Amino acid sequence: MTAAAQATQVSAEDRLRADLYNYLGVMLARPADQMLLDQTAGLSGDDSPLGEAINGLARVAKAMTPKKVQTEFNALFIGLGRGELLPYASYYLTGFLNEKPLAALRGDMAAQRISRAENVFEPEDNIASLMEMMGGMIVGRFGAPASDATQRAFFNKHIAPWAGHFFTDLQGAKNSVLYAGVAAVGSAFMDIEREAFRMTAG
Repeated sequence: MTAAAQATQVSAEDRLRADLYNYLGVMLARPADQMLLDQTAGLSGDDSPLGEAINGLARVAKAMTPKKVQTEFNALFIGLGRGELLPYASYYLTGFLNEKPLAALRGDMAAQRISRAENVFEPEDNIASLMEMMGGMIVGRFGAPASDATQRAFFNKHIAPWAGHFFTDLQGAKNSVLYAGVAAVGSAFMDIEREAFRMTAG
């Protein structure tokens, strides 16, 4: 199937969903550079909870510099020994890294023909990686676009059980400024996705 034929299978709404997943993935994977901060500062939303969260994030991004973001990112996720938060499904669900949730994810990644990039050494159940995987499944980056049922199963198994807790923790983290805004957007988006998948469940 050609890329053009695949593109027609993905609705405008699903492209927007994928864009938001991918944006969250990029923001959570590494400190934002000036270009990403400028793009974030230019975002605007409506008066929905998600729209208001996007507006809040844009306001904070206007006041940030790459150096401030680097400092914040390191304090939150890297730190001396470890950061303030451990953004992994295994840790949130079991209290330990590299546990059963990671093994289950690797099995489902193989089924979806998703593989870890060779230059990435973090466990695949990192929140940034999961956001990127979901975005890619929606638009067909790993093959044909995933069906609603496949998306729902992946979300309910690997994201829904813990992402909301993580975003709440990120909003409340003492070092969180820009990332409190990212977390507000993530939290509102997870609520929308959870409800949408609940309504479309068989």
